[in-house]
Amino acid sequence: MLSLDSLPYSAPATAHLADTEAASVLPPPPRSLRDTGLPQQFVVELVAKALYLAGKTHLPVLTTRLHLPITVLREALDFMVAEHVAEVAWRGESDIDIQYQLTAGGKQRAGGWMERCRYAGPAPVTLEAYRAMVERQSLPVSMLDPGELGVELADQLLAPGVLQMLGAAMYAGRTMLLYGPSGSGKSTLARKLGALQQGVITVPHALLVGQDVVQVHDPQVHLPPHGPNARHSRVAADRRGVDARWVLCQRPVVALDADVTADMLDLQADTPNGCYRAAPQLKANNGLLIVDDLGRQRMAATELLNRFTQAQELRRSQLSLAGGYHFEAPCRMRLVFATSLAPEALLDAAALRRVGYKIPVGALGEAAYRALFRQQCLAAGVLYDEAALRYLVDELHAGSGLPLLAAYPHEIVGRIVDFAGFNGAPPRLTIGALDQAWTSMFAGSMSVPAPSASDLAPLIDQLAQHIV
Repeated sequence: MLSLDSLPYSAPATAHLADTEAASVLPPPPRSLRDTGLPQQFVVELVAKALYLAGKTHLPVLTTRLHLPITVLREALDFMVAEHVAEVAWRGESDIDIQYQLTAGGKQRAGGWMERCRYAGPAPVTLEAYRAMVERQSLPVSMLDPGELGVELADQLLAPGVLQMLGAAMYAGRTMLLYGPSGSGKSTLARKLGALQQGVITVPHALLVGQDVVQVHDPQVHLPPHGPNARHSRVAADRRGVDARWVLCQRPVVALDADVTADMLDLQADTPNGCYRAAPQLKANNGLLIVDDLGRQRMAATELLNRFTQAQELRRSQLSLAGGYHFEAPCRMRLVFATSLAPEALLDAAALRRVGYKIPVGALGEAAYRALFRQQCLAAGVLYDEAALRYLVDELHAGSGLPLLAAYPHEIVGRIVDFAGFNGAPPRLTIGALDQAWTSMFAGSMSVPAPSASDLAPLIDQLAQHIV
C-alpha cells in the first residue's frame, strides 16, 4: 500500500494563494521525460495509442491531445523511431512541422497495449506530485468578516445567531451539520457556503497510480475561474510556461444526495475509457463536500459521517483499485452535512462529537417570510398585493399549522405564474390565486369545494340531450 507519511507537508499558513497570482499556481512544464515523473514505457504506450487511434499525426496535435510539451514528446518519439515502433511520415521546413505514424510492427504492439488499457487521454501526473499540490493549495482561513458574510447570505434571511455559527465554522474550517425541517433552505445554504470559497486551485486531468490511470478533473465540478480570476485563467491557458496536465479552476463543490451507496465512495471503473473515475472526496480536494439528506442514504448515517470525517482528520483517504490494491490519496476538504431528521436520533454520541458545529436552520420569522415572498414576486414579475400576502400568512399558514419555510415562497409564486400562463393572463397575487397554488401543493390541506348548480348545468343539459 502506498503511504503519504514520508512526503513533505506544507503548512496551511503558506498555502493561501492570492487571487492576483492565479496564473502562477500552475506548475512549470516538464522539460524531459524524467521531469514528468512518469515511466518512459508508460509515455511511449500513451503516444503509441494516440497514433493508433488517429493515424498520421502532426507533432503539435499530439502535444495538444496528450498535454505534454514538444520536448517530452520528441524524446519519446525518438525512442519509438529507434525501436521501430513509429516513423516519420512527413517533414516540413520547421522542426515542429513533422508528422509521425506507427510502423506495421508498432500498430501490432499498440493494439496489444490498447487491449490492456484503452486510456489515451491527457498524460497523468504522479500521486506524489498531486499530494504536494493539494497541500500547497490547502484551504485558507476564511477572510470574510461578519458584515461581509451577512451581505453574502442576505437572501437567506438567517437569524444573527445562525450567521455567527456559520462564520465561526467557516473560519475554523470545521465540519457543519445543518438540521431543520424539509424546505427550510438547508441545501441552498450549503451550496451558498461553497460559493463563498476564496481563491483558485489547479487540478490534474488524471493521476497515475501504479499502472492505472485515475481521472480527477471533472468539468461538472471543477469550474473555470470567474470574476477577477477569469482573466488570470486565460493568461495561464495562453502561456507556454505551464504544465498543461493541470487545469486552473474554482474551489470545487461536490454534493451527494440520498442516492449515495458505500461503493460510490470509492474509485469507479470506466472500462470503455480504460481508467477509473475519482471518488467524491478526491474531486472535493481543496473545496467543499456536501452530504445532503443525511439519514436517507442506503448506508448508516453514522458510517457515512465517520468515513468522511475520519478522512478529513487524517488528511488522507484509502481508495482501492481492481484486484484489491489499496492506496492512500490526499484528503483536504471542508464538510457540510444537511438533514431533516433530529441529530440525536440520527447519530450516536461519538459521531455527533465529530461534528464541529450543529447549526439549526428552521422556519422563518413572519417579517423575513414576507420579505422573501416580496422578493420572489418581484423576480417572477407577479403583481404584488399586501392583502393577499396577509391572507397567506394569517389564513393559509396559520389555519393549516404549516410553518413559514423558506422553500414555500418560490414554489407558491411559481405556481401562480404557471396557472396564469395556462389561462393567458398576467400573474397577480390574489386570494384566489393563492388558494389555487396552495391546493395544488398540499394534498389534503384543503377540501375540494363541491360543484355549484351553475357548474353542473352544462353537464345536465348534455345528459338530457343524450337521453332524448
